[in-house]
Amino acid sequence: MELSKNTPAIVTGGASGLGQATARAFAAIGVPVAIFDINDALGQRTAEEIGATYHHVNILDEESVIDGFEAARAQQGQERICVHCAMASTRGKTLAFDKATGGYKRLDTETYALGIAGVLVASYRIASLSALGMSSVEPMDDSERGCITLTASVAAQDAQIGQIVYGSGKAGVNGMVLPMARDLMNIGIRVNSIMPGIFATPLMLGAPQSVLYSLAASGPFPKRLGKPEEFASLAMELARNGYFNVQNIRLDGASRMAPR
Repeated sequence: MELSKNTPAIVTGGASGLGQATARAFAAIGVPVAIFDINDALGQRTAEEIGATYHHVNILDEESVIDGFEAARAQQGQERICVHCAMASTRGKTLAFDKATGGYKRLDTETYALGIAGVLVASYRIASLSALGMSSVEPMDDSERGCITLTASVAAQDAQIGQIVYGSGKAGVNGMVLPMARDLMNIGIRVNSIMPGIFATPLMLGAPQSVLYSLAASGPFPKRLGKPEEFASLAMELARNGYFNVQNIRLDGASRMAPR
């Protein structure tokens, strides 16, 4: 796909971190970008800085997402690129020792389901609604109508203690890529996922320096955290290179997560 003013992009979670870097990268080469997020102040500021549009979208709310797509398409046309970075999750161990009772307490099903809704279900919601829009427009070169990139995580393959929700949800995102791409293959829509490792996002950089140093030193090479711009670069290549389809790509500097 030739990235240009004719290939509008939607980036969820585009107000900060990996999503913001991705939105900036696309906008920098002239791609019209719509940012979906719930951080209105940061989202609007980012949109103004890069010449994008901002839309308040709650990925847990179907109507909010539908409204966001409609508003973005009204302003910049049907997106040909969708990069889904936003998520909402919960944390907890399957069984955790409760000092008060002297026994084990189970992570309740409702808490687990809430986390899965913010990771896996939201990914399906964004991807399927984007695909529906893409299906309505004429194909471009190579019979392609669009490209969807989902954000999984290295936790999909080596989740740590306390990541039962996050790890299984992100594994589900990876598992969705193949059947969804097969569902969409005759329409001309590609689907891939990126599994980022430990990246220098604002959330991660809020950790103590000792923790950041330990995380950076634990990687084989390079011994540092990933740069959001490196995630953005891969997201752009997945859109640009039409032969990328049904890929779950680790982007982690060869690091592997320890149990804790």
